Amino acid sequence: MADPKGFMTTPREDWPRRPVEERVRDWDEVYVPGALLPIVSKQADRCMDCGVPFCHEACPLGNLIPEWNDLVSREDWRAASDRLHATNNFPEFTGRLCPAPCEAGCVLAINQPAVTIKNVEAAIADRAWADGLTPPRPPDRLSGKTVAVIGSGPTGLAAAQQLTRAGHTVAVYEKDDRIGGLMRYGIPSFKMEKHHLERRIEQMRAEGTKFRTSTTIGRDVMAADLRVRYDAVVIATGATEWRELHVPGRELTGIQQAMEYLPLANRVGEGDLESSPMSAAGKHVVIVGGGDTGADCLGTAVREGAASVTQLDIYAQPGPERDEDTDPWPTYPKIYRLSAAHEEARDLESAPAADADARLFAASTLRFTGDETGHVRSLHLVEVDARRRPVEGTARALPADLVLLALGFSGPDREDGLVEQLGLTLEPRGTIARDADFATNVPGVFAAGDAARGQSLIVWAIAEGRAVASAVDRHLTGSSRLPSPIGPYDRPMSS
Repeated sequence: MADPKGFMTTPREDWPRRPVEERVRDWDEVYVPGALLPIVSKQADRCMDCGVPFCHEACPLGNLIPEWNDLVSREDWRAASDRLHATNNFPEFTGRLCPAPCEAGCVLAINQPAVTIKNVEAAIADRAWADGLTPPRPPDRLSGKTVAVIGSGPTGLAAAQQLTRAGHTVAVYEKDDRIGGLMRYGIPSFKMEKHHLERRIEQMRAEGTKFRTSTTIGRDVMAADLRVRYDAVVIATGATEWRELHVPGRELTGIQQAMEYLPLANRVGEGDLESSPMSAAGKHVVIVGGGDTGADCLGTAVREGAASVTQLDIYAQPGPERDEDTDPWPTYPKIYRLSAAHEEARDLESAPAADADARLFAASTLRFTGDETGHVRSLHLVEVDARRRPVEGTARALPADLVLLALGFSGPDREDGLVEQLGLTLEPRGTIARDADFATNVPGVFAAGDAARGQSLIVWAIAEGRAVASAVDRHLTGSSRLPSPIGPYDRPMSS
């Protein structure tokens, strides 16, 4: 605890964002470059080094938060990086993409703004790269065992890096043409620029991990062949089976899934396309779904030059403060949050009919109507009460030339044939069943991440990757020194 009075004398200060008018004209990260390091040491001083730090419990990775806060306050960046990387393979990802349940569990958050844990994490990671503190860590010797990891999202990459460093020969199979999963083609660059991903991939290559892109297991390579070729297989394909909206007019053109829309915008950024064939430019856009994916669509549509963008959230607008009855500390509370995309939409007045920023709360879609060519032109909605029952007299229509469905995901995609070819047992909700050791019903085949857990946060994805790596290492060698931060049945804290 560098400053015993830091939490009393220093107010919370977050990484400042660039002006809205500036940042919506490009795809760079929304934060002011170089503005984090000058403030982060004083922010780390606010950490109270609690005797029982609930930030540990709120983070599935078990990050050593008070330790690296203290080290940052003393500007010992090497030691801080060592502490951070001891529990997290990719802190620059989580420092930008995680909603920070650790901050909700911060003891200071009981009656004050929490420590800026997420900002400190990002600062350590960025400083570590700048100072050359993250060299490749190839194994001293090889085990002679081989592992195939299917999927290159945060779970697959974390599992692959841990297993490679343990001495196993690991190949990562990715169906897309580039490594990264949703971090590559789902997350917009204004949330995390792709160079953060590229340098981690190069680090992993230098350590010995092999990557096989444009390879769909179950189609390009049969699942049975993969089992014969490798001593163990880890399925980390994510939960990419999107949920549908079954209302009249769904068949109209111009109604797309969010994960049909976002990858195209990312491919423009990669240089694959001059413009997206689904571009929102000049269109009235309605996004159905109030989560992070919907916000990603919102920020993308604003940058593409949409005529208007409105986001529908079926839940009522939450209040600005934690409800201690329904969301007691240290659980992650449902409060009104203003993401960068919502701030942009608010300031640019992109949705004049919205309740707040670009969102219409407590709104449910009734149907779509279109023009004589079969293209969507209107979305009809109604307000709903707390039990999602329509409120009489509240039906209305919004202009809609492009509708994006961001309703979440239910489990792994079944179209590639992987599940059927391996004969995997599924849970009733569509995820892959596994036992306490992350093992499926098929010997030597393990499942981790959203494919088995269901849709979750990036910190849980990385924790799953680290944990399944420990289980696979133990399966291959009889024991393991790799950390296992969570079990397959662990869940976030809830009331």
